[in-house]
Amino acid sequence: MLEIRRLRLLRELSIRGTIAEVSDALSYSPSSVSQQLSLLEKETGVKLLRKVGRRLQLTPQAEVLVAHTDELLDSMERAEADLASTQPAIAGTVRLAVFQTAVLSLIPPVLRELRRQYPHLRVEMVQHEPETALHETWARDFDLVVAEQYPGHAAPHYKALDRKILAHDAIRLALPGNNDEMPTEFRHVSSIEAAAGLPWVMEPRGAASRHWAEQACRTAGFEPDVRYETADLQAHVRLVESGNAVALLPDLVWAYRARDLRVVDLPGAPHRTIFTAMRHSSAQHPGLVAVRRALHEQAVALPGPHAVGDSTVT
Repeated sequence: MLEIRRLRLLRELSIRGTIAEVSDALSYSPSSVSQQLSLLEKETGVKLLRKVGRRLQLTPQAEVLVAHTDELLDSMERAEADLASTQPAIAGTVRLAVFQTAVLSLIPPVLRELRRQYPHLRVEMVQHEPETALHETWARDFDLVVAEQYPGHAAPHYKALDRKILAHDAIRLALPGNNDEMPTEFRHVSSIEAAAGLPWVMEPRGAASRHWAEQACRTAGFEPDVRYETADLQAHVRLVESGNAVALLPDLVWAYRARDLRVVDLPGAPHRTIFTAMRHSSAQHPGLVAVRRALHEQAVALPGPHAVGDSTVT
């Protein structure tokens, strides 16, 4: 009889690539992971791993086991959801991954409402970049993710994940307010083209928002002078408000705060898409259903982004 714990270790190795990463992900020691995988080879009677350079590679026989392990884990999640549905109260733990502006604007009222309606439900939240969070939700580190994608830069798709659009979030050019304290070069800018010679703040290279922002500037006919880089959009806001930079910012930033700067609409009215995603196998779990419903209800109440209900992400 094969042991599910060892099969899961093999699956994790197929995802993570190294024993060290598997041990970090599952809180095992590297020696324990190696020992359990060796025992799995003895149980199956076939070679499961081969060394390629410094990494371990799964054999075709191991890939067969990984595919069946996915099916087993999906079946177990569906069983857990069915069992939870028989209980009188919604309880348990939901592991949630979100990006920064959602943490600041969307999540606080959602957590407050969930705590009021479902006192036995525990929600654990971690801030993560969307691409990483989607991968980790597919890998079963998280139960639910709130993610984003920018125009022409789709977030990764995983067949195992069920995605629903939460809201469309307009992106606009943010400029310092028109007052006597602001540098004169900012005052008469009324289009992205007119911002060509100004200092910019953007997220670090590799972020979808950075790629989109650079393309927006290049489409407008210039290469942006990116003097400041930070993943913190609140820092973007402060650099703009203080007259040090311009930026391309989504409306969700202003959901529950005063806007002490100017915004200019962009050609084509671009927007990012905010969506939720969870594994199909856990989509009927009462706790997850409650959290996802609360997120979508809160999106409808947001003053900035346009909520769109439960549409499928394209």
